[in-house]
Amino acid sequence: MSIATESRIPRILETAPDFQAKSTHGVIKLSDYTSKGKWVMLFSHPSDFTPVCSTEFMEFARRADDFEKINVQLIGVSIDSVFSHIAWVRDMEQMSGIAIKFPVIADLDQKVSAVYGLVHEAASDTAAIRAVFAIDPKGLIRALIYYPMQLGRNVDELIRVFQALQVVDANGVSCPANWQPGQQVIVPAPATVEDAAKRTNGGGAGLDVKTWYLSKKDLPAAQ
Repeated sequence: MSIATESRIPRILETAPDFQAKSTHGVIKLSDYTSKGKWVMLFSHPSDFTPVCSTEFMEFARRADDFEKINVQLIGVSIDSVFSHIAWVRDMEQMSGIAIKFPVIADLDQKVSAVYGLVHEAASDTAAIRAVFAIDPKGLIRALIYYPMQLGRNVDELIRVFQALQVVDANGVSCPANWQPGQQVIVPAPATVEDAAKRTNGGGAGLDVKTWYLSKKDLPAAQ
């Protein structure tokens, strides 16, 4: 991935704009993580020392091991300075008793915010909105979620997104509404009339056939 300079919101299955930026862990690059086979959750917040953002960061820190178990690297970003980030992180660690181990980008020049479409003028012309980008080890955008400033993110759902994407990639399946690990997944629908007829006439061995275009199956317990 080359360092991005254009201001454009990336789309699903496009290459995530690479960046090199100062952070609370020093200078980091997105490709440093993806090139090592990591998934990345890049998430923005409006401002340091704000109540909703603080609840999110402390919850991300509390659930850090859950993200690590599924090979996801957390990276935060806002347009505050690195010194503001450090002071805020230290304050939250003292408040919660939990270490915040993931890097937080200091995007003062808004270069990262620009290429990920994080500043929406209708909400604010200076603060990044809440956004989440799920980026796979190939450096592709797999999901993006935007939130208004007033709404904190659901960490369980964000973990579920990465779990589902990894199951999809590993098994060539889809995940139904409200899917949770261990539940049935959806297999691809037949592509011909003949195969559709077979699916509903006993040709779906091992499948839970609802109708010709909707069939589910169980995955091995390890999934």
